[in-house]
Amino acid sequence: MTDKQILVVDDEEHLRELVQACLEDLGGWETLVAGSGEECLQILKTEKPSAILLDVSMPGMNGIDVHDRLQSDPKTRSIPVILLTAKVLPSDRAKFAEMGVAGVISKPIQPTTLTEEVADILGWVEEI
Repeated sequence: MTDKQILVVDDEEHLRELVQACLEDLGGWETLVAGSGEECLQILKTEKPSAILLDVSMPGMNGIDVHDRLQSDPKTRSIPVILLTAKVLPSDRAKFAEMGVAGVISKPIQPTTLTEEVADILGWVEEI
């Protein structure tokens, strides 16, 4: 088993399970899951994942707010964040780039290529 661990944060349970299955079965990575921004922050009090896949559109605390909180905490600032979003306009890409996220993956995700996309963004290519 790999030492890579990814925290998947999405309010859609079906999508969370799909992403988790892809990352574990195809990528061989460990996963943690959170159904909300608040749950994500709770998990990060005790866990230090290698990366976070973060849904942008969630009720309550959205992905942008979560990312801002992560950036303001020295303990979580260095964790690479990949945004999951259904709406990727050129203006959004510019905003995401300014935020300093590692990358953006568009929904609907492609299960067969998800692990490759994540590995490419994070520079983990040699492990697939």
